[in-house]
Amino acid sequence: MARIAVIGAGMGAMAAAARLAVAGHRVVVYERAATYGGAVGRFERDGFAFDTGPGLLQLPAVYRDLFVKTGKEPLEACVDLVQVDPAARHVFADGTEVSLPNASRAGVVSALDEALGAGVGERWGDFLVRAREAWDRTRRPLLEEPLWPNWQVLAEREPYPALRQRRLLRTRTARTLAEVGAWELADPRLAALLESHALAYGLDPHTAPASAAVLPYMEHAFGAWYLRGGIRELARAVHERCLARRVEFVFDAEVVSVTEKDGRAAGVELRDGTVAEADFVVGGPPELLEALTGRDSLYEGDAPESHPASLTCGKVVVCLALRGPREPGAVHRTVVHTTDPADERNIFGAGKPAERPTVWVDRPDDALLRPDDDHESMVLTATVPSLAHYDWTAEGAADAFADRMVTAAERAVPGLRERVLWREVRTPVDTERETGAGDGVVPAPALAGAGGKLLRPANSTRVPGLFTVGGWAHPGGGLPHAGMSGALVAGLVVEGPDFRGSQ
Repeated sequence: MARIAVIGAGMGAMAAAARLAVAGHRVVVYERAATYGGAVGRFERDGFAFDTGPGLLQLPAVYRDLFVKTGKEPLEACVDLVQVDPAARHVFADGTEVSLPNASRAGVVSALDEALGAGVGERWGDFLVRAREAWDRTRRPLLEEPLWPNWQVLAEREPYPALRQRRLLRTRTARTLAEVGAWELADPRLAALLESHALAYGLDPHTAPASAAVLPYMEHAFGAWYLRGGIRELARAVHERCLARRVEFVFDAEVVSVTEKDGRAAGVELRDGTVAEADFVVGGPPELLEALTGRDSLYEGDAPESHPASLTCGKVVVCLALRGPREPGAVHRTVVHTTDPADERNIFGAGKPAERPTVWVDRPDDALLRPDDDHESMVLTATVPSLAHYDWTAEGAADAFADRMVTAAERAVPGLRERVLWREVRTPVDTERETGAGDGVVPAPALAGAGGKLLRPANSTRVPGLFTVGGWAHPGGGLPHAGMSGALVAGLVVEGPDFRGSQ
């Protein structure tokens, strides 16, 4: 039985802890905050409750596997998992709307044809076929295996099979997601639909590789899911599974260094001077572990960056306590697309919040999130520049942007502003304070192509016994990817460097 110290109680760290405990190891988790879950946060006031992190879950199979592998109770016995239908309603710049059914390619094609015009759905359906090919090519190396030592192969090859187009005397193929939308989908509303999936992860569609096509494919193929009581319930369930497997949690315990002995990770030192010995140390992000070990790099030779300058985005989340009931037929999620795409590009170019942002409106039909049926809990989310590029502490900055988000949301929910009892505005400042993420940045999933700028560093490091887990390590950000990261780290600890992933 090995002693394992885990730094942080985020979703990836807890997934690793549960698996390692089941393998017979003694696992202690040290979390600098007062609670678990990392970015999967929750805000409560006056009988209202809000998810402040992800609002929906994709690829629930990742957490089903975690619960199967760590105990007799399946995931569905621990949480109330609900498939959302429609997956999302989209309100486009020209006022047209479409509600897309959950996990039904044929249904999506039909809905797009009916709402946007004959032939539009077929173009989207054909795109999904190509996106599936990109998914099939990258799923295993990016999600199910430790990062290849020759990761440059993934960086150089673009897995999305872009259509070749003849234009005058030239042949062109899409290299970015925005080019896929403009050249292959040939409808500004379809392009906006496509680009919104990148924007949701803080990626600029104009620089994100065409392989980002896997992001909408994941939603259409595997569906969008909600947990009764909020996505925070998933963090609770994983935490309870850890406790059931005798993982020990120490909260309000900041790790200030990783100790080493004979060139190997040997434990952690806490802010209060306590030193905990360990045979293995698991933590993240890589920059944090570098600081805790005093090393310039945790990796031999060349390695993907863990926090490249191209990823500079955070989130603003507005929690709205509303008077009046949720109207019958209201959908769970609505994406209100910007009316000025050029202005929205300022997020990435000029480092300025959009004047007319794309806003995700989440309206769960969940009695557990509201004081009674005469009120409603609503969450608005938008992608914004991080603290490195915009001063969210400036007087009025957060409230001014929240006002613009509410204005945008009113295109989908008329009269919204008059229903607001109170609101809570959360910016990258809150993200950095609560999760430790530098500049309040939210990590994106790993993607192939683009010279490797969207790959994440390997889970193994050059320090024997030290592993990195979570959104800034392989395979990147997002709830499913956190669970996969935990599985990979557990495999590397238990089976050693020859571990090649799930079979």
